[in-house]
Amino acid sequence: MTARTRLLSAALVVAVAAFGGAVYAERATASPDSGQRIVLGSGPQIVGLDVATLLGRGDPQRQMLELAYERVEHAYYKPVADQLMIVGEQKALTAYLKAKKVADPQVPKSMATGDRTRDLAILERTLTAVQTRYADLAPKTTYTQVALVGMLGGLGDPYTTYLSPQEIRSLDEQLRGGNFGGIGVYIVKDQKTGSIVVDPIEGNPAIKAGIHPGDVIVAVDGNSTMSQSLDAVEREIRGPLGSVVSLTLKRHGSDAATVVRVTRAEIHVPSVRAKVENGIEYVRLQDFGTTSAEEVRAAFLDGKKHNVSGYILDLRNNGGGLLDAAVDISSLFIAQGTIVSTIDRAGNRDVRSASGSAIDTKPLVLLVNRYTASASEITAGAVQDYGVGTLVGEKTFGKGVVQSLYTLPDKGALKITTARYVTPKGRDIHHKGIVPDVIVTQRVDLPIIDTPADKQLSAAKKIIESKSTD
Repeated sequence: MTARTRLLSAALVVAVAAFGGAVYAERATASPDSGQRIVLGSGPQIVGLDVATLLGRGDPQRQMLELAYERVEHAYYKPVADQLMIVGEQKALTAYLKAKKVADPQVPKSMATGDRTRDLAILERTLTAVQTRYADLAPKTTYTQVALVGMLGGLGDPYTTYLSPQEIRSLDEQLRGGNFGGIGVYIVKDQKTGSIVVDPIEGNPAIKAGIHPGDVIVAVDGNSTMSQSLDAVEREIRGPLGSVVSLTLKRHGSDAATVVRVTRAEIHVPSVRAKVENGIEYVRLQDFGTTSAEEVRAAFLDGKKHNVSGYILDLRNNGGGLLDAAVDISSLFIAQGTIVSTIDRAGNRDVRSASGSAIDTKPLVLLVNRYTASASEITAGAVQDYGVGTLVGEKTFGKGVVQSLYTLPDKGALKITTARYVTPKGRDIHHKGIVPDVIVTQRVDLPIIDTPADKQLSAAKKIIESKSTD
Protein backbone atom coordinates (compact mmCIF):
# COMPACT_ATOMS: atom_id res chain seq x y z
CA MET A 1 0.00 0.00 0.00
CA THR A 2 1.19 3.55 -0.59
CA ALA A 3 0.40 7.05 0.54
CA ARG A 4 0.80 8.47 -2.96
CA THR A 5 -2.91 9.01 -3.42
CA ARG A 6 -2.95 11.15 -0.28
CA LEU A 7 0.04 13.30 -1.22
CA LEU A 8 -1.18 14.87 -4.44
CA SER A 9 -0.82 18.45 -3.23
CA ALA A 10 2.28 17.89 -1.11
CA ALA A 11 4.24 19.39 -4.01
CA LEU A 12 7.60 18.32 -2.72
CA VAL A 13 10.96 18.63 -4.43
CA VAL A 14 13.72 17.16 -2.30
CA ALA A 15 17.25 17.93 -3.35
CA VAL A 16 18.70 14.53 -2.45
CA ALA A 17 17.45 12.45 0.46
CA ALA A 18 19.86 11.09 3.06
CA PHE A 19 17.84 10.14 6.10
CA GLY A 20 20.43 9.53 8.77
CA GLY A 21 23.01 9.31 6.00
CA ALA A 22 21.98 5.75 5.17
CA VAL A 23 19.33 5.67 2.49
CA TYR A 24 20.83 7.73 -0.29
CA ALA A 25 24.45 7.89 0.84
CA GLU A 26 25.70 7.47 -2.72
CA ARG A 27 24.22 10.81 -3.76
CA ALA A 28 24.34 12.78 -0.52
CA THR A 29 27.21 14.96 0.62
CA ALA A 30 28.01 15.59 4.26
CA SER A 31 28.26 19.24 5.18
CA PRO A 32 31.15 20.78 7.14
CA ASP A 33 29.01 20.90 10.29
CA SER A 34 28.94 17.09 10.57
CA GLY A 35 25.15 17.12 10.37
CA GLN A 36 23.36 15.51 7.48
CA ARG A 37 22.91 18.19 4.83
CA ILE A 38 21.01 17.28 1.72
CA VAL A 39 22.71 19.18 -1.07
CA LEU A 40 21.97 19.79 -4.72
CA GLY A 41 24.61 17.72 -6.43
CA SER A 42 27.80 19.78 -6.29
CA GLY A 43 25.94 22.89 -5.19
CA PRO A 44 26.91 25.24 -2.36
CA GLN A 45 27.12 23.87 1.15
CA ILE A 46 25.89 25.80 4.17
CA VAL A 47 28.11 26.13 7.21
CA GLY A 48 25.77 25.80 10.17
CA LEU A 49 25.79 24.98 13.85
CA ASP A 50 27.95 22.06 14.93
CA VAL A 51 25.58 19.22 15.85
CA ALA A 52 28.21 17.49 17.95
CA THR A 53 28.64 20.63 20.03
CA LEU A 54 24.90 20.94 20.55
CA LEU A 55 24.58 17.37 21.73
CA GLY A 56 26.90 18.18 24.60
CA ARG A 57 24.90 21.17 25.79
CA GLY A 58 22.33 19.70 28.13
CA ASP A 59 18.60 19.52 27.41
CA PRO A 60 18.04 17.61 24.13
CA GLN A 61 14.70 19.41 23.63
CA ARG A 62 16.43 22.79 23.61
CA GLN A 63 19.09 21.37 21.31
CA MET A 64 16.47 20.58 18.66
CA LEU A 65 15.07 24.09 18.94
CA GLU A 66 18.56 25.52 18.48
CA LEU A 67 19.19 23.31 15.47
CA ALA A 68 15.97 24.48 13.82
CA TYR A 69 16.74 28.13 14.50
CA GLU A 70 20.27 27.89 13.13
CA ARG A 71 19.19 25.98 10.04
CA VAL A 72 16.62 28.63 9.17
CA GLU A 73 19.12 31.44 9.80
CA HIS A 74 21.77 29.83 7.62
CA ALA A 75 19.94 27.83 4.97
CA TYR A 76 16.46 29.25 4.33
CA TYR A 77 16.22 30.58 0.79
CA LYS A 78 15.57 34.15 1.84
CA PRO A 79 16.24 36.35 4.92
CA VAL A 80 13.94 35.73 7.88
CA ALA A 81 12.57 38.05 10.58
CA ASP A 82 12.97 36.28 13.93
CA GLN A 83 9.63 37.66 15.11
CA LEU A 84 7.89 35.31 12.68
CA MET A 85 9.38 32.26 14.37
CA ILE A 86 8.76 33.62 17.87
CA VAL A 87 5.10 34.34 17.17
CA GLY A 88 4.71 31.04 15.33
CA GLU A 89 5.98 29.11 18.34
CA GLN A 90 3.70 31.00 20.72
CA LYS A 91 0.61 30.44 18.57
CA ALA A 92 1.30 26.74 18.09
CA LEU A 93 1.81 26.07 21.80
CA THR A 94 -1.29 28.10 22.68
CA ALA A 95 -3.40 26.22 20.15
CA TYR A 96 -2.12 22.87 21.41
CA LEU A 97 -2.96 23.71 25.03
CA LYS A 98 -6.44 24.88 24.06
CA ALA A 99 -6.95 21.58 22.25
CA LYS A 100 -6.02 19.90 25.54
CA LYS A 101 -8.89 21.85 27.19
CA VAL A 102 -6.70 24.43 28.94
CA ALA A 103 -9.06 27.42 29.29
CA ASP A 104 -6.48 30.20 29.47
CA PRO A 105 -3.07 28.91 28.32
CA GLN A 106 -0.15 30.74 29.92
CA VAL A 107 2.34 30.99 27.07
CA PRO A 108 4.95 33.76 27.45
CA LYS A 109 4.62 36.54 24.86
CA SER A 110 7.82 38.24 23.75
CA MET A 111 9.12 40.41 20.92
CA ALA A 112 12.22 39.75 18.88
CA THR A 113 15.25 41.90 19.71
CA GLY A 114 17.11 41.62 16.44
CA ASP A 115 19.99 39.92 18.23
CA ARG A 116 20.28 36.25 17.24
CA THR A 117 21.52 35.03 20.62
CA ARG A 118 18.73 36.81 22.50
CA ASP A 119 16.05 35.77 20.03
CA LEU A 120 17.08 32.12 20.31
CA ALA A 121 16.93 32.48 24.10
CA ILE A 122 13.35 33.77 23.80
CA LEU A 123 12.34 30.70 21.82
CA GLU A 124 13.97 28.43 24.38
CA ARG A 125 12.42 30.20 27.39
CA THR A 126 8.95 29.96 25.87
CA LEU A 127 9.29 26.22 25.32
CA THR A 128 10.77 25.59 28.76
CA ALA A 129 8.02 27.61 30.47
CA VAL A 130 5.27 25.59 28.79
CA GLN A 131 7.02 22.26 29.40
CA THR A 132 7.34 23.10 33.10
CA ARG A 133 3.89 24.61 33.72
CA TYR A 134 1.97 21.91 31.84
CA ALA A 135 4.21 18.92 32.50
CA ASP A 136 1.22 16.79 33.50
CA LEU A 137 -0.53 17.22 30.13
CA ALA A 138 2.13 15.96 27.71
CA PRO A 139 5.77 14.84 27.60
CA LYS A 140 8.50 17.32 26.82
CA THR A 141 9.05 15.82 23.38
CA THR A 142 5.47 16.61 22.35
CA TYR A 143 5.84 20.27 23.29
CA THR A 144 9.14 20.42 21.42
CA GLN A 145 7.57 19.03 18.26
CA VAL A 146 4.67 21.49 18.54
CA ALA A 147 7.14 24.35 19.02
CA LEU A 148 9.18 23.27 15.98
CA VAL A 149 6.09 23.07 13.78
CA GLY A 150 5.01 26.50 15.03
CA MET A 151 8.42 28.12 14.56
CA LEU A 152 8.77 26.96 11.00
CA GLY A 153 5.08 27.49 10.27
CA GLY A 154 5.52 31.12 11.29
CA LEU A 155 7.56 31.68 8.14
CA GLY A 156 4.41 31.31 6.06
CA ASP A 157 6.07 28.71 3.85
CA PRO A 158 3.96 25.52 3.65
CA TYR A 159 7.00 23.52 2.52
CA THR A 160 9.19 24.36 5.52
CA THR A 161 8.28 22.30 8.56
CA TYR A 162 9.29 19.70 11.10
CA LEU A 163 8.74 16.06 10.11
CA SER A 164 8.27 13.47 12.83
CA PRO A 165 10.22 10.19 12.69
CA GLN A 166 7.10 8.45 11.33
CA GLU A 167 6.63 11.09 8.62
CA ILE A 168 10.27 10.74 7.61
CA ARG A 169 9.87 6.98 7.28
CA SER A 170 6.79 7.48 5.09
CA LEU A 171 8.58 10.00 2.87
CA ASP A 172 11.62 7.75 2.61
CA GLU A 173 9.40 4.83 1.67
CA GLN A 174 7.54 6.85 -0.95
CA LEU A 175 10.71 8.08 -2.63
CA ARG A 176 12.32 4.64 -2.62
CA GLY A 177 9.23 3.07 -4.14
CA GLY A 178 8.08 0.99 -1.21
CA ASN A 179 9.86 -2.16 -0.01
CA PHE A 180 7.79 -2.86 3.09
CA GLY A 181 5.57 -5.60 4.53
CA GLY A 182 2.14 -5.33 2.96
CA ILE A 183 -0.18 -6.69 0.29
CA GLY A 184 0.40 -4.32 -2.64
CA VAL A 185 -2.57 -2.00 -3.07
CA TYR A 186 -3.32 1.66 -3.47
CA ILE A 187 -6.15 2.92 -1.27
CA VAL A 188 -8.24 6.06 -1.57
CA LYS A 189 -11.25 7.36 0.34
CA ASP A 190 -14.42 7.97 -1.66
CA GLN A 191 -15.30 11.58 -0.84
CA LYS A 192 -19.04 10.96 -1.20
CA THR A 193 -19.46 7.76 0.79
CA GLY A 194 -16.36 7.71 2.99
CA SER A 195 -15.63 4.17 1.80
CA ILE A 196 -12.06 2.90 1.42
CA VAL A 197 -11.62 1.90 -2.22
CA VAL A 198 -8.75 -0.36 -3.27
CA ASP A 199 -6.69 -0.62 -6.43
CA PRO A 200 -4.34 -3.66 -6.44
CA ILE A 201 -0.85 -3.39 -7.93
CA GLU A 202 0.18 -5.90 -10.58
CA GLY A 203 2.45 -8.70 -9.44
CA ASN A 204 1.75 -8.29 -5.73
CA PRO A 205 -0.13 -10.51 -3.19
CA ALA A 206 -3.45 -8.62 -3.26
CA ILE A 207 -4.12 -9.13 -6.94
CA LYS A 208 -2.98 -12.76 -6.72
CA ALA A 209 -5.45 -13.30 -3.87
CA GLY A 210 -8.34 -12.08 -6.02
CA ILE A 211 -8.75 -8.47 -4.93
CA HIS A 212 -10.22 -6.42 -7.78
CA PRO A 213 -9.89 -2.74 -8.70
CA GLY A 214 -12.75 -0.79 -7.15
CA ASP A 215 -13.37 -3.22 -4.29
CA VAL A 216 -14.42 -1.49 -1.07
CA ILE A 217 -12.61 -2.53 2.11
CA VAL A 218 -15.36 -2.94 4.70
CA ALA A 219 -13.15 -4.36 7.46
CA VAL A 220 -9.57 -5.38 8.20
CA ASP A 221 -9.21 -8.44 10.47
CA GLY A 222 -12.83 -7.88 11.49
CA ASN A 223 -12.32 -4.20 12.38
CA SER A 224 -14.68 -1.90 10.46
CA THR A 225 -13.00 0.74 8.30
CA MET A 226 -15.99 3.08 8.56
CA SER A 227 -14.91 6.53 9.80
CA GLN A 228 -11.27 5.42 9.93
CA SER A 229 -8.55 7.53 8.31
CA LEU A 230 -6.46 6.19 5.44
CA ASP A 231 -3.45 6.14 7.76
CA ALA A 232 -5.30 3.95 10.27
CA VAL A 233 -6.43 1.47 7.60
CA GLU A 234 -2.93 1.43 6.15
CA ARG A 235 -1.43 0.52 9.53
CA GLU A 236 -3.91 -2.31 9.98
CA ILE A 237 -3.21 -3.83 6.56
CA ARG A 238 0.54 -3.74 6.99
CA GLY A 239 2.34 -6.21 9.23
CA PRO A 240 5.20 -8.68 9.53
CA LEU A 241 6.34 -10.45 6.39
CA GLY A 242 4.62 -13.83 6.03
CA SER A 243 1.70 -12.96 8.31
CA VAL A 244 -1.89 -13.09 7.05
CA VAL A 245 -4.41 -10.24 6.95
CA SER A 246 -8.13 -10.78 6.43
CA LEU A 247 -10.02 -8.22 4.32
CA THR A 248 -13.79 -8.01 4.15
CA LEU A 249 -14.66 -6.60 0.71
CA LYS A 250 -17.68 -5.47 -1.23
CA ARG A 251 -17.45 -5.82 -4.98
CA HIS A 252 -18.48 -3.00 -7.26
CA GLY A 253 -22.24 -3.19 -7.86
CA SER A 254 -22.83 -5.84 -5.19
CA ASP A 255 -23.98 -5.61 -1.59
CA ALA A 256 -22.62 -9.05 -0.68
CA ALA A 257 -19.47 -9.15 1.46
CA THR A 258 -16.49 -11.31 0.52
CA VAL A 259 -13.64 -12.23 2.87
CA VAL A 260 -10.17 -12.50 1.31
CA ARG A 261 -7.09 -13.64 3.21
CA VAL A 262 -3.79 -12.26 1.95
CA THR A 263 -0.28 -13.21 3.03
CA ARG A 264 1.88 -10.15 3.55
CA ALA A 265 5.11 -9.91 1.57
CA GLU A 266 7.81 -7.36 0.83
CA ILE A 267 6.18 -4.87 -1.51
CA HIS A 268 7.88 -2.72 -4.10
CA VAL A 269 5.54 -0.06 -5.42
CA PRO A 270 6.53 1.01 -8.94
CA SER A 271 6.22 4.68 -9.75
CA VAL A 272 5.25 3.95 -13.36
CA ARG A 273 2.24 2.36 -14.98
CA ALA A 274 2.74 1.84 -18.70
CA LYS A 275 0.95 0.24 -21.61
CA VAL A 276 0.89 0.26 -25.40
CA GLU A 277 -2.59 0.90 -26.72
CA ASN A 278 -3.62 1.62 -30.32
CA GLY A 279 0.00 2.20 -31.28
CA ILE A 280 0.68 4.78 -28.52
CA GLU A 281 2.91 4.32 -25.48
CA TYR A 282 1.08 5.63 -22.40
CA VAL A 283 3.18 6.15 -19.26
CA ARG A 284 1.62 7.36 -16.03
CA LEU A 285 4.20 8.57 -13.49
CA GLN A 286 3.07 8.59 -9.85
CA ASP A 287 6.05 10.46 -8.37
CA PHE A 288 9.75 11.23 -8.85
CA GLY A 289 11.48 8.60 -6.73
CA THR A 290 14.86 6.91 -6.85
CA THR A 291 13.78 4.32 -9.45
CA SER A 292 11.45 6.55 -11.48
CA ALA A 293 13.90 7.55 -14.22
CA GLU A 294 14.85 3.92 -14.86
CA GLU A 295 11.17 2.91 -14.96
CA VAL A 296 10.21 5.72 -17.36
CA ARG A 297 13.17 4.93 -19.61
CA ALA A 298 12.29 1.24 -19.70
CA ALA A 299 8.67 2.04 -20.57
CA PHE A 300 9.61 4.34 -23.43
CA LEU A 301 12.16 1.88 -24.80
CA ASP A 302 9.45 -0.78 -24.74
CA GLY A 303 7.35 1.56 -26.84
CA LYS A 304 10.17 1.82 -29.38
CA LYS A 305 10.30 -1.98 -29.60
CA HIS A 306 6.60 -1.94 -30.47
CA ASN A 307 7.17 0.79 -33.11
CA VAL A 308 4.59 3.08 -31.50
CA SER A 309 3.48 6.22 -33.28
CA GLY A 310 3.92 8.46 -30.22
CA TYR A 311 4.40 8.76 -26.49
CA ILE A 312 2.30 10.17 -23.64
CA LEU A 313 3.79 10.95 -20.22
CA ASP A 314 1.00 11.53 -17.72
CA LEU A 315 2.08 13.87 -14.88
CA ARG A 316 -1.41 14.68 -13.62
CA ASN A 317 -1.76 14.61 -9.84
CA ASN A 318 2.00 14.07 -9.56
CA GLY A 319 3.18 16.10 -6.57
CA GLY A 320 6.90 15.74 -7.27
CA GLY A 321 9.78 14.04 -5.48
CA LEU A 322 13.53 14.07 -5.99
CA LEU A 323 15.27 16.82 -7.95
CA ASP A 324 17.74 14.30 -9.39
CA ALA A 325 14.85 12.23 -10.73
CA ALA A 326 13.34 15.29 -12.43
CA VAL A 327 16.66 16.04 -14.14
CA ASP A 328 17.16 12.42 -15.22
CA ILE A 329 13.64 12.05 -16.60
CA SER A 330 13.85 15.38 -18.45
CA SER A 331 17.15 14.19 -19.92
CA LEU A 332 15.30 11.37 -21.67
CA PHE A 333 13.68 13.98 -23.92
CA ILE A 334 16.34 16.72 -24.02
CA ALA A 335 19.69 15.84 -25.55
CA GLN A 336 21.77 18.68 -24.13
CA GLY A 337 21.54 21.98 -22.32
CA THR A 338 20.20 23.23 -19.00
CA ILE A 339 17.30 21.32 -17.43
CA VAL A 340 16.83 23.52 -14.37
CA SER A 341 18.73 26.11 -12.34
CA THR A 342 18.41 26.45 -8.56
CA ILE A 343 19.20 29.73 -6.80
CA ASP A 344 19.94 30.03 -3.07
CA ARG A 345 19.50 33.03 -0.72
CA ALA A 346 22.93 34.43 -1.67
CA GLY A 347 22.04 34.32 -5.36
CA ASN A 348 24.35 31.39 -6.09
CA ARG A 349 23.10 29.48 -9.11
CA ASP A 350 23.45 25.72 -9.51
CA VAL A 351 22.80 24.67 -13.11
CA ARG A 352 21.64 21.11 -13.70
CA SER A 353 22.25 19.97 -17.27
CA ALA A 354 20.97 17.13 -19.42
CA SER A 355 22.77 13.86 -18.69
CA GLY A 356 23.23 12.85 -22.32
CA SER A 357 20.84 9.92 -22.12
CA ALA A 358 18.13 11.17 -24.50
CA ILE A 359 16.08 8.76 -26.57
CA ASP A 360 13.87 9.57 -29.54
CA THR A 361 10.35 10.04 -28.15
CA LYS A 362 8.70 12.12 -30.85
CA PRO A 363 5.91 12.95 -30.99
CA LEU A 364 5.66 13.44 -27.22
CA VAL A 365 2.74 14.75 -25.15
CA LEU A 366 2.83 15.55 -21.44
CA LEU A 367 -0.46 15.58 -19.53
CA VAL A 368 -0.64 18.13 -16.69
CA ASN A 369 -3.24 19.55 -14.32
CA ARG A 370 -3.56 21.73 -11.22
CA TYR A 371 -1.88 19.06 -9.08
CA THR A 372 1.12 18.67 -11.37
CA ALA A 373 3.72 20.17 -9.07
CA SER A 374 7.34 20.69 -8.20
CA ALA A 375 9.55 18.01 -9.80
CA SER A 376 6.75 17.44 -12.33
CA GLU A 377 6.89 21.13 -13.21
CA ILE A 378 10.65 20.96 -13.70
CA THR A 379 10.15 18.31 -16.37
CA ALA A 380 7.11 20.03 -17.89
CA GLY A 381 8.89 23.38 -17.97
CA ALA A 382 12.01 21.95 -19.62
CA VAL A 383 10.00 20.05 -22.24
CA GLN A 384 8.00 23.19 -23.05
CA ASP A 385 11.02 25.50 -23.15
CA TYR A 386 12.88 23.25 -25.59
CA GLY A 387 9.75 22.50 -27.64
CA VAL A 388 10.40 18.76 -27.59
CA GLY A 389 6.83 17.93 -26.60
CA THR A 390 3.30 19.31 -26.27
CA LEU A 391 1.77 20.05 -22.86
CA VAL A 392 -1.95 19.24 -22.64
CA GLY A 393 -4.35 19.85 -19.76
CA GLU A 394 -4.64 22.68 -17.24
CA LYS A 395 -2.28 25.15 -15.58
CA THR A 396 0.04 23.42 -13.13
CA PHE A 397 0.28 23.91 -9.36
CA GLY A 398 3.08 26.51 -9.32
CA LYS A 399 5.75 25.36 -6.87
CA GLY A 400 9.16 26.69 -7.81
CA VAL A 401 11.14 26.04 -4.64
CA VAL A 402 13.37 23.20 -3.46
CA GLN A 403 13.61 21.69 0.03
CA SER A 404 16.52 20.12 1.88
CA LEU A 405 16.16 17.64 4.73
CA TYR A 406 18.20 17.90 7.94
CA THR A 407 18.07 15.03 10.39
CA LEU A 408 17.53 15.67 14.09
CA PRO A 409 18.55 13.75 17.21
CA ASP A 410 14.99 12.40 17.63
CA LYS A 411 15.24 10.83 14.12
CA GLY A 412 12.78 13.39 12.82
CA ALA A 413 13.91 16.05 10.38
CA LEU A 414 13.64 19.66 9.37
CA LYS A 415 12.35 20.16 5.84
CA ILE A 416 13.50 23.63 4.84
CA THR A 417 13.14 25.52 1.58
CA THR A 418 16.74 26.24 0.61
CA ALA A 419 16.47 27.40 -3.00
CA ARG A 420 14.12 28.47 -5.76
CA TYR A 421 14.36 27.18 -9.29
CA VAL A 422 13.83 28.51 -12.81
CA THR A 423 13.24 26.73 -16.12
CA PRO A 424 15.86 26.61 -18.90
CA LYS A 425 14.52 29.91 -20.27
CA GLY A 426 14.68 31.50 -16.82
CA ARG A 427 10.97 31.29 -16.01
CA ASP A 428 10.13 31.50 -12.31
CA ILE A 429 6.91 29.47 -12.01
CA HIS A 430 6.42 29.79 -8.23
CA HIS A 431 2.78 30.68 -7.49
CA LYS A 432 2.31 31.07 -11.26
CA GLY A 433 2.33 27.55 -12.64
CA ILE A 434 2.87 26.50 -16.24
CA VAL A 435 0.16 27.08 -18.81
CA PRO A 436 -0.04 24.08 -21.18
CA ASP A 437 0.18 24.47 -24.95
CA VAL A 438 -3.28 22.95 -25.35
CA ILE A 439 -5.81 23.68 -22.59
CA VAL A 440 -8.37 20.96 -21.88
CA THR A 441 -10.35 21.23 -18.66
CA GLN A 442 -11.95 18.39 -16.75
CA ARG A 443 -12.70 17.34 -13.18
CA VAL A 444 -9.69 16.40 -11.06
CA ASP A 445 -10.96 12.94 -10.33
CA LEU A 446 -8.71 9.87 -10.12
CA PRO A 447 -11.33 7.40 -11.42
CA ILE A 448 -11.64 9.39 -14.66
CA ILE A 449 -7.97 9.08 -15.55
CA ASP A 450 -7.32 6.64 -18.41
CA THR A 451 -11.00 5.98 -19.08
CA PRO A 452 -13.23 6.90 -22.04
CA ALA A 453 -14.33 9.95 -19.99
CA ASP A 454 -10.74 11.28 -19.87
CA LYS A 455 -10.95 14.24 -22.25
CA GLN A 456 -7.35 15.28 -21.66
CA LEU A 457 -6.00 11.87 -22.60
CA SER A 458 -8.24 11.81 -25.68
CA ALA A 459 -6.85 15.19 -26.75
CA ALA A 460 -3.28 13.89 -26.30
CA LYS A 461 -4.00 10.88 -28.49
CA LYS A 462 -5.48 13.08 -31.21
CA ILE A 463 -2.36 15.27 -31.21
CA ILE A 464 -0.14 12.23 -31.65
CA GLU A 465 -2.36 10.86 -34.41
CA SER A 466 -2.24 14.16 -36.27
CA LYS A 467 1.56 14.47 -35.94
CA SER A 468 2.20 10.88 -36.96
CA THR A 469 0.31 11.40 -40.21
CA ASP A 470 2.03 14.69 -41.12
